[in-house]
Amino acid sequence: MQLLVVGATGTLGRQVARRALDEGHQVRCLVRSLRKAAFLKEWGAELIQADLCEPESLIPALKDVTAVIDAATSRPTDSLSIKQVDWEGKVALIQAAQAAGVQRFIFFSILNADQYPDVPLMEIKRCTELFLAESGLNYTILRPCGFLQGLIGQYAIPILEKQAVWVTGEDTPIAYMDTQDIAKFAIRALSAPETEKKAFPIVGSRAWGSYEIIRLCERLSGKEAKITRMPMGLLRSVRRSARFFQWSWNLADRLAFTEVLATGKPLKASMDETYSAFGIDPQETTTLEVYLQDYFSRILKKLKELDYEQNQATKQTNKKTAFKSGFFK
Repeated sequence: MQLLVVGATGTLGRQVARRALDEGHQVRCLVRSLRKAAFLKEWGAELIQADLCEPESLIPALKDVTAVIDAATSRPTDSLSIKQVDWEGKVALIQAAQAAGVQRFIFFSILNADQYPDVPLMEIKRCTELFLAESGLNYTILRPCGFLQGLIGQYAIPILEKQAVWVTGEDTPIAYMDTQDIAKFAIRALSAPETEKKAFPIVGSRAWGSYEIIRLCERLSGKEAKITRMPMGLLRSVRRSARFFQWSWNLADRLAFTEVLATGKPLKASMDETYSAFGIDPQETTTLEVYLQDYFSRILKKLKELDYEQNQATKQTNKKTAFKSGFFK
């Protein structure tokens, strides 16, 4: 197939592009910055510069495209708002895909988006799902709820570097999944008729709370975490304050997502129907334990190697210093 991957420079999007290329698809990536997407070109993807917020730029991007995989979303640091990217931009993309005669459209939403109408990103995802379902396109909606990759920066690195690990007052367990596994579902959907015009949860085998993850990281790293608790009331106050300034609206909308974490209600779902429809073996999915164990074993091995090299260099320096001191006395 000729695929158009949108959001291909992101954590999930790059894995989708990589998987598609590995499986022999022709991959075109819609990107805003050719420089930041250079690695995709090195992998073998075609790059086309376009912007979801500029509908006319989408027309050439969709030429001869068989299927679209949309993994794009606004980022907290973007100058554009969630509404501009995740709603107006996605509506433009869906409409452009209709006009181009695209045969398949894979969209990444969020698990339980319909349960949080007061959270902007969740409500926009819900509305986009409805818009896509009514578009007439042959679609598949995938609903992940958290990426294993995000746990490295949130927990693993701070613990290794003896920095604070921030947790909220409420502990909402989340069924994280590896983005490589999520990408596998996205590519498999292209050839699985059972997935057409349906929505599926794409989540890990179990939901993990913050303190469970911290304890696992402590055990695997041999280091004790410095936990700092962030009161939900403070986060809500920051969000309200951010709404007063236009430049911080995107931050405020992102902070609204903390309301999902404040419920204490686990973000998880049964994957039985999903695995059956996609024809994927559950045993092939990476668990959180295996993912973190692999990360810590690799990073600790590297740290030992660096420590050894540093000790050797120090010894050599000390020998040279001692020799020179003895020589010139």
